[in-house]
Amino acid sequence: MARCVSVEPATFAAAHWGQTPLLSRAHELPNPSGFRDLLSPADADDLLSRRGLRTPFLRVAQDGVLVPAARYTGGGGAGAEITDQVLDEKILDLYAGGATLVLQGLHRTWPALIDFARDLGLAVGQPLQVNAYLTPAGSQGFATHYDTHDVFVLQVDGGKHWRIHPPVLPDPLERQPWGGRADEVVATATGAPALDVLLAPGDALYLPRGWLHSAAAQERSSLHLTVGVRALTRYTLVEELLALAAEDQRLRATLPFGIDVSAPEAVEPELTETVEILRDWLRRVDPTALAARLRQRAWPAARPAPLHPLAQAAALGALGPDSRVTPRPGLRWQLTPAGERVTLRVFDRTITLPQMCAPALRALLSGEVSRVGDLPGLADDTDRVTLVRRLLREAVAVPAHGSCPNLPDGGAAGDPPPPPTGSTDQGQEKHRRQQSGDHHHGHRAWAEHRVSPVGQNLRRGQADQRAEQGHDQRQHRQPDRQVPAVPVAGRPGDGA
Repeated sequence: MARCVSVEPATFAAAHWGQTPLLSRAHELPNPSGFRDLLSPADADDLLSRRGLRTPFLRVAQDGVLVPAARYTGGGGAGAEITDQVLDEKILDLYAGGATLVLQGLHRTWPALIDFARDLGLAVGQPLQVNAYLTPAGSQGFATHYDTHDVFVLQVDGGKHWRIHPPVLPDPLERQPWGGRADEVVATATGAPALDVLLAPGDALYLPRGWLHSAAAQERSSLHLTVGVRALTRYTLVEELLALAAEDQRLRATLPFGIDVSAPEAVEPELTETVEILRDWLRRVDPTALAARLRQRAWPAARPAPLHPLAQAAALGALGPDSRVTPRPGLRWQLTPAGERVTLRVFDRTITLPQMCAPALRALLSGEVSRVGDLPGLADDTDRVTLVRRLLREAVAVPAHGSCPNLPDGGAAGDPPPPPTGSTDQGQEKHRRQQSGDHHHGHRAWAEHRVSPVGQNLRRGQADQRAEQGHDQRQHRQPDRQVPAVPVAGRPGDGA
């Protein structure tokens, strides 16, 4: 957060968040090199030419409208059965002709921005996205508009002239894009701006959703990043409350036979009764049920840090009591007792485990313990290894940096480890067979098939998880709520 605003977080939250713009000059921010470490013009060139970029990770705008993707995409060449790969020579032609290039979803594709977005998202407590805008000298990508999400603008290179006007619709929702109020937007934009400013490299600008803005490059080309914060709103609560209200049979009742729904006098008594039923239901809403729906909606939009699948898989075989693991960075989790079991919920799944695993889970996920052999509450090291292997396989935990020094970069080892301290004679024998080449009796088989309460319960928990994960996905389906994956005409996105 300190890289984006020049005031203390508490001051920003009280005086600016969702309320008024904030301009932060480069000399007020702790960024010695500005924002070039996040994405430089050379990085952008690399993305456009050497990374096999495809739509919708790139949009192109000219004269205030989006350029059809067919004008700058084509086949990927030999061995690539795709038709929407970005063609660098087409991009050159459009950019040289004054078009603005919009690199989208950089919080998923560019390493420095993946980390930056994760940390900032945890600070603001909201899902966010990162785009980059590359505008040729003297050009303007989009006309005056507003966004339906808050935006942090981070000027990387060149300069851009911004004109900011007050909202025509305060706090617009995603279903209320500026295109539906285009006349009001144009009329307001002709008046005196609330803020008229030139952003230079290293400057940052916060814009709450709804504030009108336009931006034009100056004598040289411009590159800026936009961090769009997809804030949850009270209307989000209303949407989820209505979804829960479907469980009340009274609210599922059919309207009277033959009712003329176009006649206000016919609708009025039904409206009155429905409002009374809804009011009665709202008095008894379970906050736990509402929080569960909000979790299912918010957590998948804020993914944890990426992991390395190959190193993670190798770590499964290298695991032992002396291995060190950490929770996956940026992972949101919830641990709930459920009778003889404990439920671990993360962004994309629900995992059920024996109740005896709860102390170890809490110690690992809270960061109190990193050494596998130090995890509390389990009978022996074999049970600890079994639990941690499951957490590695579920991408809940990751190997601590440097915890496997025998492999390059201290990553996950591929060589089988010695048997855990205190292992049974049976475990020693299986380890001997593993070392002599009997790999079907390898470490994973020895740990997971050992006859122990944890091993048996973990295998049963995997079946429970599959059932519960399917239930979570069914619960989260909301076919009536459609959010475009890519901004469309009339919805420029994260600032121009």
